[in-house]
Amino acid sequence: MAAAAVAPDAKIEKFRDAVAKLGEISENEKAGCISLVSRYLSGEAEQIEWSKIQTPTDEVVVPYDTLAPAPEDLNEMKALLDKLVVLKLNGGLGTTMGCTGPKSVIEVRNGFTFLDLIVIQIESLNKKYGCDVPLLLMNSFNTHDDTQKIVEKYSNSNINIHTFNQSQYPRIVTEDFLPLPSKGQSGKDGWYPPGHGDVFPSLNNSGKLDTLLSQGKEYVFVANSDNLGAIVDIKILNHLITNQNEYCMEVTPKTLADVKGGTLISYEGRVQLLEIAQVPDEHVNEFKSIEKFKIFNTNNLWVNLKAIKRLVEADALKMEIIPNPKEVDGVKVLQLETAAGAAIRFFEKAIGINVPRSRFLPVKATSDLLLVQSDLYTLVDGYVIRNPARVKPSNPSIELGPEFKKVASFLARFKSIPSIVELDSLKVSGDVSFGSGIVLKVNFQSMFSFYLPCQWRNDAKLPGNVTIAAKSGVKLEIPDGAVLENKNINGPEDL
Repeated sequence: MAAAAVAPDAKIEKFRDAVAKLGEISENEKAGCISLVSRYLSGEAEQIEWSKIQTPTDEVVVPYDTLAPAPEDLNEMKALLDKLVVLKLNGGLGTTMGCTGPKSVIEVRNGFTFLDLIVIQIESLNKKYGCDVPLLLMNSFNTHDDTQKIVEKYSNSNINIHTFNQSQYPRIVTEDFLPLPSKGQSGKDGWYPPGHGDVFPSLNNSGKLDTLLSQGKEYVFVANSDNLGAIVDIKILNHLITNQNEYCMEVTPKTLADVKGGTLISYEGRVQLLEIAQVPDEHVNEFKSIEKFKIFNTNNLWVNLKAIKRLVEADALKMEIIPNPKEVDGVKVLQLETAAGAAIRFFEKAIGINVPRSRFLPVKATSDLLLVQSDLYTLVDGYVIRNPARVKPSNPSIELGPEFKKVASFLARFKSIPSIVELDSLKVSGDVSFGSGIVLKVNFQSMFSFYLPCQWRNDAKLPGNVTIAAKSGVKLEIPDGAVLENKNINGPEDL
């Protein structure tokens, strides 16, 4: 029994010694990695006492429509924006969508990539107000080299682009808790980026934080590069500066598609992020309820730069650790990660702002790509704008089968993206391809008989669904100009 009691200390000492010999990473990365592993082995995780959870008030999670309007004076607007930095999390690869390289270089609309749109947006802002909002890209070792080449094409743009790398930590072999690279795995598979919670120490360690502070920058707007709704909002920036809030998390109302997303709670006098992994088993269904926990984290974050500096230097950002088990060449390994949203409880005057759903438009799969490439949206100055002809507040539900998973396969199956502005839901499976000029829609006659008077809710179940399921071995082609209303199609005979 005594040997088991000292095992964590023995493990960390062995791990520390092995990490010290790794020449591929910096001393800061070694120290950060050892600290994370020490915290994990010590079992320091705080248990949430369910009875202490309180619903945040409107002072803690501020309704967006109560924010003061942005200043009308152009000089005031310029002064506000000159205090801002935009930081996009650019460490992810496009492999889940069948692409190589950074996910941010996937084309999303009209030949423009995520990164193109981000640059156009900020360039437009700088031109309109005569301000200098720089763009920072936090890369991982997986995306660094490609991103450095890609940003060269923006060299003539009216925008300063800076890149830096998040930390690179060794994967941990589960069996003996030693770093995988110390056991002969010298390639990229031996390493991992430790989650976007690493943005704060990496921003400091890179020297970028000091540079930004010396330029008079005060706030950084952090967002995922694949969230097309995460654009600069002057009303939010103005509110934070006026009220001296060090941290703001944008949240938005949950739908049934978001039940696993983290939510904000008031806990022991502070605002805190509650993730599903922290929820006791007996309360998971309650957590998923959209009646009690009505909002979720969009991962759009606004953070005061001086506060980041203060907390990083004090080593005070002890976010919850997320263990992420993996397997590399048959070897079971562990990645320890943190999330940037979990840092909210360490900042002074931290708040949430309950924003419109339009600020959360992530593209995680080709089903999302279908939405943003369709007539549901238009593109103006790099901004993806929702079509006002769409009556229902929520977007159509789109489910595409594995035949559509990779971007190349997805594009090959559409001559043009169908019109879906009047659609409620679409399910496609099997060997299906679409011609041009196709319209998928609700049958409004049956819809109005279903809802009288017509009152829309985000969770409304309409009779307007299109389901296309090609039978095994059957190639199903939807012809040019087809109009499909409330259809179930399994073969050519159903068209």
